[in-house]
Amino acid sequence: MSSYESFASVYDMFMDNIPYREWCGYLIGLLQEYGVQDGLVLELGCGTGKATRLLSRAGYDMIGIDNSPDMLEIALEKEGKIKEDILYLLQDMRSFELYGTVRAVVSICDSMNYIIEPDDLLKVFQLVNNYLDPGGVFIFDMNTKYKYEEILGECTIAENRDTASFIWDNYYDCEEQINEYDLTLFIPEEEAGKNMYRKYEEIHYQRAYDMEEVKNLLAKAGMEFVAVYDAFTHRPPRAVSERVYIIAREKGKEENRRNRSMKDYIVRATAANSQIRAFAATTREW
Repeated sequence: MSSYESFASVYDMFMDNIPYREWCGYLIGLLQEYGVQDGLVLELGCGTGKATRLLSRAGYDMIGIDNSPDMLEIALEKEGKIKEDILYLLQDMRSFELYGTVRAVVSICDSMNYIIEPDDLLKVFQLVNNYLDPGGVFIFDMNTKYKYEEILGECTIAENRDTASFIWDNYYDCEEQINEYDLTLFIPEEEAGKNMYRKYEEIHYQRAYDMEEVKNLLAKAGMEFVAVYDAFTHRPPRAVSERVYIIAREKGKEENRRNRSMKDYIVRATAANSQIRAFAATTREW
């Protein structure tokens, strides 16, 4: 999201503990399981494009959306080195636009938790439903309330490396279900021939959503809820699950098409009946 401005330059370095290949292997397995073997796939909150590139190499035609120009600049730089045909768009997932529909929409690394207003999450779901092919699949992950309350909670995380350092102060408001983390970065820079560390400060907010609330928002958006899994398994979430994967399907386009077809049939049938009655009346006159 847009709060990743200073962090963008060191994001991949500090996220090197995330096993992206394993995560994307699981995601690709879900896509294939739900009938998406290839074709256009949109990733929301693509960041520096690590997962986007892995999905591209798996044979999908990828579109990546993020609202951080710094993140997308790094994604484009890395894509240029590998020469992958990925379309990156600088857009807010709450108001994104595409030229057509896609077979699937995916979002990982708890990007959906950054949508802290339920009404805004509803907008995201409505747009996803709008831009999915008929019966298309939406797969996204979320951090759980358990993770925010019991794992992150009130804590401080720090890491010091030769190339950069950070301090992460975490706070969770149980009543509002809002997680805040204040990020302080120390990034090496050279100025006037001298090596120095420049300090950057950022504040990030995420929201913990109850699964029933997510299901209700998907239904309001016109989507069909399919399943929720404890992350990287096919088991239902547990009380101690820290991350879950949610699968939903597009709903409405095929039904609307059938309704339009039936309406057209009725119109044509009515017109044909009128012609028959007119012909019959003419015959009787003879």
